[in-house]
Amino acid sequence: MTDNSTNKDLDNKNSKHKERMQAVKEKVDQRIDDAQEERGLLIVITGNGKGKSTSGFGTIARAVGHGLNAAVVQYIKGTWACGERSLLENAGVSFDVMATGFTWNTQDKTQDIAAAQKVWQRSKALLKDKNVDVLLLDELTYMLAYKYIDLDEVINALNNRPVNQHVIITGRACHRAIIDLADTVSEVKSVKHAFDNGIKAQKGIDW
Repeated sequence: MTDNSTNKDLDNKNSKHKERMQAVKEKVDQRIDDAQEERGLLIVITGNGKGKSTSGFGTIARAVGHGLNAAVVQYIKGTWACGERSLLENAGVSFDVMATGFTWNTQDKTQDIAAAQKVWQRSKALLKDKNVDVLLLDELTYMLAYKYIDLDEVINALNNRPVNQHVIITGRACHRAIIDLADTVSEVKSVKHAFDNGIKAQKGIDW
């Protein structure tokens, strides 16, 4: 094959690639033009994989980086040190923490329900606060699964929050009603986990 033929083939490939990318660009640009509604989103991050809370905290950090007012309510994981909390509180993010730890540690349903209800009351107040731009309800799904918090009450609070307030809900086995209500749902799948192979949870990586 001559150099001229090689160059011609390369020009043809580049031309076809440009045509394909132009078609993709036009579709993307059209979707951007069509997406004009602006309001607060309900985002659910669920599934059996690791990283749901981490993703939620990442969104909170992004919001703070853009100057938005953010708040976090933590269910379940209240007794562990939390690297995200140490960082974000210094950036002005308010935290309300259930602070009872995992239910298999407390082994006291009455105590857990009381703690969940106390933190839920704070969550409801934040869901009415027009000054809160982004709210993370970390591990809320467990409270609904255990029936520590009433599902209808949660849905009502979400539906009646300020129109521009974004809410992120994390946790396994999210209730179908919350998923149906959400604007964006991501399911984190577990493929492998170090803990299953006897590797302990490590500071700065797992918590």
